[in-house]
Amino acid sequence: MTQQEQQEPAGDVMSQGVMSTGEGMRIFPDVEACIDCGGCVVACKRTWDREINNQRIDITTMAEGTAGPQGENANKTDRLVAGENPGETSLPMQCYHCENAPCVSVCPTDALQKEDDGFVTVTEDLCVGCQYCLSGCPFGAPQFPDSNEGTAQLFGTGGIMDKCTGCRERQAAAKGPACAEECATDAILVGGAGEIADELEKRDSGSFFNAEAMEIIFGEDDAQLFDDHE
Repeated sequence: MTQQEQQEPAGDVMSQGVMSTGEGMRIFPDVEACIDCGGCVVACKRTWDREINNQRIDITTMAEGTAGPQGENANKTDRLVAGENPGETSLPMQCYHCENAPCVSVCPTDALQKEDDGFVTVTEDLCVGCQYCLSGCPFGAPQFPDSNEGTAQLFGTGGIMDKCTGCRERQAAAKGPACAEECATDAILVGGAGEIADELEKRDSGSFFNAEAMEIIFGEDDAQLFDDHE
């Protein structure tokens, strides 16, 4: 089976934002499309039976209740490029399974690994709860839901780290991540870097992140694909 065949979803997917799955995929938000409905959070919790205080994806809303100088419906990424206030902006935040993942670099026990298929994984037995990954990740992906309970209190650690898995098991079955498939506005894009860049261009959208963050997520070469579309 070729890599292309591995990436192509089998059958229909619920979201047009899921363009390919499996090896080499990235997860990336379209800030123009997110309406802060919380559907992605619910989909994740339901699919993986997460506790109420454990959110593998969250929505960050900035400048809530304010409009940018061009009005509420203005293109937010264009406003940022112009150095202007984009107004109220909602952004799905989760593990983006970065090419140059800082969490992997700072983990002292190698509990975090960048796998050959592109996913960033955590080995619970190796995690000591030091929370270095939380300090290293610019996107707030690492979560420590047990930091104030049981053995975490006893031994003074942050508990075992948990984060978005990219729905690796679902992708192995050629399904998209639950958050992306159930997003009502297709605000969570899943696919290769080129596919995501092309889709953002079709939507007249762009990246909400600066150049440094884009190189962390996609790597230096693939990050340039998004510059080409500006």
